[in-house]
Amino acid sequence: MPHHQTALRLVAPVAVLALTLTACGGGDDTADAKSTGTAQAKASPSPEPTSGGEMGAGESATGKVAEDPGEVTYEVLAQKVDVGTEAEAAKAVSEPDKVKGKVLAVAYLKYTHKSGPALTEGSDVHDSTTVFADGQRGSVLIGASEDAAGCEDPYDVESWKQGESHVFCETYVIPANAKSVEVHWAEEDGEPYIWKFPNG
Repeated sequence: MPHHQTALRLVAPVAVLALTLTACGGGDDTADAKSTGTAQAKASPSPEPTSGGEMGAGESATGKVAEDPGEVTYEVLAQKVDVGTEAEAAKAVSEPDKVKGKVLAVAYLKYTHKSGPALTEGSDVHDSTTVFADGQRGSVLIGASEDAAGCEDPYDVESWKQGESHVFCETYVIPANAKSVEVHWAEEDGEPYIWKFPNG
């Protein structure tokens, strides 16, 4: 009965996964018996996540980005989100019907070059920035941010040395009735850092 065995084999990993989750979630005694490294980690008060997590207001994240001349470490801070009106959203797009009940959210992020080679043409640091509303990802509106006051175009940055900062913006379309807006930024393949802003 080969079919029967296949079915069992498919089920097995799920069962293992469920057991693993249960073991991690509970306060099981086995963790204390492991190496001293584990015990030390448990004793320290809630360590900061190595990558990603919710950020407090004014708290900046640090992450690496593979830029053209080499890997650069940036400090990233979501400064604010400007949420517009439905009328402004309708004006900004070629098909106003598509943004009924929606508004534009412009996220302002300050990026500081902390270490790594100086950039000579443009930057990709903003590529992994997204805007969410009430936990749902918004729709990006390309090209809209360049007109916003205080926003720079990342492709216009001709020279960017260590210690210098630039503010880049991302414009997203979100539901008008969203209660909160989140700005996400992540390293490549990393967990996102999340800044939450109330809407209105």
